[in-house]
Amino acid sequence: MNEIPERLTAKPSWLITQLAVHTRRLVSAGFTAAGARGYHYRLLAALHEFGPMSQAELGRRCRVDRSDVVAALGELTEQGFVIRTPDPDHGRRNKVTLTPDGARQLRTMDQVLDQVQDELLGPLPEEDRQTLTHLLGRVLAHHEPR
Repeated sequence: MNEIPERLTAKPSWLITQLAVHTRRLVSAGFTAAGARGYHYRLLAALHEFGPMSQAELGRRCRVDRSDVVAALGELTEQGFVIRTPDPDHGRRNKVTLTPDGARQLRTMDQVLDQVQDELLGPLPEEDRQTLTHLLGRVLAHHEPR
């Protein structure tokens, strides 16, 4: 860490911020190569885990702004990764469903993320990776809205 004051590099918040910037670059490059974006992963993963749901619920679960959900779902629909159909229980609502092609794209994106994790955490042995993940999860959970 050349030319960066030691006082700064000793701060976890600074280290986390720097790693977040680096991670975002790696993930973005990997997803771009796979023809995807970060919002795509969030939305596809939520549909895979929780099943079909309304656009509004999908946005809330993924913490994605409504306008960004609409734009990302438009892209995913064009690519055949999701389908939007009228919700039979609510006339003005669309229900979003993951397609088999969408599940394949999600697996591709999972592989990208696995490669990013390996590159990012390369200097750490598996036990340290698990400890880091656990600690970061605890810190995040502490700051999550209740």
